[in-house]
Amino acid sequence: MANPTLEYRLLSDSEISDLLSELPGWSNEAGKLVKLFPFKTYKDGLVFGVAIGYLADKMEHHPDLEIGYAKVKIGVNTHDVGGISPYDIELVRQIEALP
Repeated sequence: MANPTLEYRLLSDSEISDLLSELPGWSNEAGKLVKLFPFKTYKDGLVFGVAIGYLADKMEHHPDLEIGYAKVKIGVNTHDVGGISPYDIELVRQIEALP
């Protein structure tokens, strides 16, 4: 379920830069938060992708996932605002908290 305390609003470039300093490995690529996660096996990446899907579905948010051999690339933005919003930051934090 979407978090009612988070706003659907476009974050400024300076807000995004500040937040990215707290999120190692994430970058802003054309208005999307992006990170590549390496894994030892395809299966490990696949399991990670499913866990992200579960988190995202609970938030009613839908990141781009590219699952390849021993890697998962994630792209997160909010289409309704045309870029990066607080919902994206919250999803990224939850992804980073996965074991």
